[in-house]
Amino acid sequence: MIGRFVIPLISLVVVLSSISCSAQLSASFYDASCPNAPTIIRNSIRRAISAERRMAASLIRLHFHDCFVQGCDASILLDETTAIQSEKTAGPNDNSVRGYNVIEAAKRDVELACPGVVSCADVLTLAARDASAAVGGPSWSVRLGRRDSTTANRDVANTDLPSPFSDLQGLIDAFDKKGLNARDMVALSGAHTLGQSQCFLFRERIYSNGTDIDAGFASTRRRGCPQSGGNSNLAPLDLVTPNSFDNNYFRNLVQRKGLLQSDQVLFTGSTASIVSQYSGNPATFAADFAAAMIKMSEIEPILGQNGIIRRVCSSIN
Repeated sequence: MIGRFVIPLISLVVVLSSISCSAQLSASFYDASCPNAPTIIRNSIRRAISAERRMAASLIRLHFHDCFVQGCDASILLDETTAIQSEKTAGPNDNSVRGYNVIEAAKRDVELACPGVVSCADVLTLAARDASAAVGGPSWSVRLGRRDSTTANRDVANTDLPSPFSDLQGLIDAFDKKGLNARDMVALSGAHTLGQSQCFLFRERIYSNGTDIDAGFASTRRRGCPQSGGNSNLAPLDLVTPNSFDNNYFRNLVQRKGLLQSDQVLFTGSTASIVSQYSGNPATFAADFAAAMIKMSEIEPILGQNGIIRRVCSSIN
């Protein structure tokens, strides 16, 4: 009797192995199961950015902080429980990362149309793309089919997310660890054409009297960032057009007007020529940014029958 079942069992293993190997991301992943998902998500994201234009920067950053910690699996969206140490409370994220409610709203909208079909990881990936387009940045084709994690990793969030105080080699190493090269790193840093930063993250730089910061720029930033106190006071990462996607961020770096240390170091060493190129050619920057975002969005996705599809992004079903 045992022999009668040997061949079917082997066949089953082969079939399951084939399914696992063939599972992959695809731009048409939801065409049959939830064809309106991208439109539903895009409309939700546009409403959020219309209400608060700064949200575009927050959503792109949220996606970045997700993908750099155990891949693009929506682990950053999970709340703290007795079993989960939430990434939301990791040093780089705590009282800093925003947009969780916007992703939850988009997820609720798509759940009404297609319950239990579209992952939070895919919602977040599409949201970052749509946020860029909503403020004048590039759009790109997103391959879908990510599934959601059942775990988070606060420790990795504390170690693997690049610091605003990083030197150039530290940044190159952090991105290389995720399969992204130096050009990807500079292009993705260009997301700082949008958004704001808190005083305590750039205080040391603006009071350093260093040769790598324009004196007039430092003086302007000191008005809103005292040497003590005011830690959460905000300043735009792009002094010129903080709510529009363009290449002014790189022009600022050439003029020694980068707000964060990790911004200004890009205009040194091996990446200085890339900054110069982007500062003079916005189309090249936009194209490279889109390509790097695609590459980043495909870091270690959960595929096939692995993971889950969360119905609410902040918790396990």
